[in-house]
Formats: sequence, structure tokens, C-alpha cells
Amino acid sequence: MKKFVSVVAMLVLTAVSLVAFSTPASAEEVKMVATITKSVMAADKKSVTVTLKDAKTSAEVVVVVTDELTIDKFGDKRIVDGDEVRVKYEAVGGKNITKLFKKTAGC
Repeated sequence: MKKFVSVVAMLVLTAVSLVAFSTPASAEEVKMVATITKSVMAADKKSVTVTLKDAKTSAEVVVVVTDELTIDKFGDKRIVDGDEVRVKYEAVGGKNITKLFKKTAGC
């Protein structure tokens, strides 16, 4: 009987630890170095839609920047079309939302 109780307790403990320490599934994060070909600030100035040209594949990718600090850099022209940037983004609701957006040369 003691062995049965200890086995059940171990199984419950294992199940609880798996649930507690597992991470939820999320969209895949994409990293790239690219050149800005076009940027459009939203009318409410709460986002910037940026068209990028990937440095490796030359593919065009459209991302949405929602970070206030980065939006301010677009507003005061510290980030402009033609700049090379390092970007991390993930697809959320059909849009590519940035998690990281900064110039490769600093800023």
C-alpha cells in the first residue's frame, strides 16, 4: 500500500511540475538584418508600418513598429528610409509585430 501511494504521489508531482514549468506555444520569432525601403507613420502616431528588404534573401517584409521609443526615432528622423536595421518580429493576427528594431550602426 505504501508503494502504491508513493507511486501515485510521484506521478502527481511530475504532472504538476510539467504543467507549472512548461512554456505556452507561441508564434515563431524571426530575426533579420534588413534595409528600410519605406516607412509610414500612422495618423495617430502610435505605430509605424515599415517595408524592409532582407539583406540575405532580398525578400520584402512588412513589419509594424509599436514601441514608443522607436516611433520617436522615426518622428525625429534618427531612423530614415535607407538605414540598415536589426529586427526581431513575430506574426500576430496576420501582422508582423516587432519585438526589437534598431539600427545596426547604433542609435
